[in-house]
Amino acid sequence: QVQLVESGGGSVQAGGSLRLSCAASGSTFSINTMGWYRQTPGKQRELVATIHSGGSTNYADSVKGRFTISRDSAKNTVYLQMNSLKPEDTAVYYCRATRATRPYDSWGQGTQVTVSA
Repeated sequence: QVQLVESGGGSVQAGGSLRLSCAASGSTFSINTMGWYRQTPGKQRELVATIHSGGSTNYADSVKGRFTISRDSAKNTVYLQMNSLKPEDTAVYYCRATRATRPYDSWGQGTQVTVSA
């Protein structure tokens, strides 16, 4: 099992920046992919960005050019640098880890990001 602890959320004005962190513990050796997802009340949780163990990344079209996902393998931590934030980025952001064996998915507790116009 993988445990994920998120931090870095908060409130910022449009155009500002935030950096989210997700520290993984437990069976970190089994993680294939880590990523960030976000959810607004009443809406489906959506993918923001992912990073594979090999280093490849994937981003939602809505955040390309503004967000950057990275990792520090030595610290078992993944980051999401969010620049040029928009009000529509307001959501609870969740860290996710995927592994080859069950449980396949592990989720963090979520951290609130609020962007005001």
